[in-house]
Amino acid sequence: MRIDPVQRQSVISLASTLGLTAIGFLSTMFFTHTVGLSIMGAYYLFVAYFSVFNLIGDGGFGGAAVKRISEGEDQNAFFTAFVFLRVMLLSVSVSFLFIAQPYLTDLTSSGVFPWLVIALVVSVFTNIASNSVYGTGKVGVNQIGGLIDTLIRIVVQVAAVVLGYGVAGLAGGFVAGLLASGLFNFRFLELSPARFRRSHIQSLFAFSFWTFLGAGGYLVFAYADTILIGHFLTEADVGIYRVALQLTSIATFITIALRTTLYPKVSYWGKQHDLSSVENALARAFTYSLLLAVPVVAGGWLLGERLLYFFYTASATAGAAALSILLLVQVAHVFMFLQTMCLNALDRPKDSFKVTAIAVAANIGLNVLLIPAFGIVGASAATLVTMVLNAALANRALSRSIRVRIEPGAVGHIVLAAVVMGAVVMAYSFVIPLTNVFVVLGAVALGGLVYILVLLKIDRGIHDELKELTVNLGVPWPDAL
Repeated sequence: MRIDPVQRQSVISLASTLGLTAIGFLSTMFFTHTVGLSIMGAYYLFVAYFSVFNLIGDGGFGGAAVKRISEGEDQNAFFTAFVFLRVMLLSVSVSFLFIAQPYLTDLTSSGVFPWLVIALVVSVFTNIASNSVYGTGKVGVNQIGGLIDTLIRIVVQVAAVVLGYGVAGLAGGFVAGLLASGLFNFRFLELSPARFRRSHIQSLFAFSFWTFLGAGGYLVFAYADTILIGHFLTEADVGIYRVALQLTSIATFITIALRTTLYPKVSYWGKQHDLSSVENALARAFTYSLLLAVPVVAGGWLLGERLLYFFYTASATAGAAALSILLLVQVAHVFMFLQTMCLNALDRPKDSFKVTAIAVAANIGLNVLLIPAFGIVGASAATLVTMVLNAALANRALSRSIRVRIEPGAVGHIVLAAVVMGAVVMAYSFVIPLTNVFVVLGAVALGGLVYILVLLKIDRGIHDELKELTVNLGVPWPDAL
């Protein structure tokens, strides 16, 4: 394909993320209708606790290994040092887990504690393979590995749920997906064991300490609300909150794809002192992330309650108010995620941690304060406030190294197109009552079509870039556009 490497890898990453999103949505709909929101809540708690103890087992060395390997120097030595450290930390993680077992009543009562131990062991192999492949610039392979993880996980989970295994089947499928992803990435791993020195360990430690703390902060945003909802409320509330959060995640899959693609590129540009390339890439990443996030917010405010009803059962509509807030969270997430990515890639993980740590402290405090008083709406509000805070602090820190900017013309066109889309969807809903899933999906399709047509008409820059990319992919571009 006659496509710039960043564009090519972004397309692969975006396609993979689209696949993951679609599969994840369909499977969650099936599970909520089959096993109910309480079982789903128990599974979400399993995933949350896995993420916490997997972070302990990673120690930040995964991100450090990607950074050092991506710099292109002593790759095999850094790879071997990473393997050594990751295996050593497994024992620490599992030891902490067994010490905490008496307090993890949600896990022990649901019977998934043994699956959590197995998942942590398997994750070591998967983490080593995927991070090492990613560090060498094979972004597409890494993304396909993620797609395989999701496919295998869901196939096994569906089979297990049909056979009546409930939450244990969901946890077992999670482990199966991890293993399959690790095996796939391992097939493309070109690094080999090599003698490493104390300097390699010290280099990984220097970076990993701050990435560990930074990842811990991000983990708080991802799962503290889930764990605290499980503590203060019920597993059904966890299920309602998480399906609402999943519905809003559509807004950020371009952000995730761009972050995955740009990290090794920004790392390389930073090493070469080519900061102008970083500035331009970040500005364009903001634009293309908002290209999806803004219309999703507008559409979610108009159709969110109906989507929850038809996709996740009537009980899920209790999360409609939380959904409205979580949609704004995803817009703030665009700026937080991309800016902290740049801080880490530019070898400033300490600054990334500092800004995240402040937001994390506020997040935990607000969750503890608001969840007992306002339930899952309180959790959503706590997340929004602290995500905005994190994004603002990250902007301040990153601005010391590069000029952080958005493209006002393109962003303004995106907002205008979303407003037109919202007006059309509102008119549609007044004319045709949203009484069944096909009518609601018709509203989504109409809104999406209006949005893209208006945007392509008023923004020639986005129009020309999308046209060039589409043509280079071998896909005909409609003459009408």
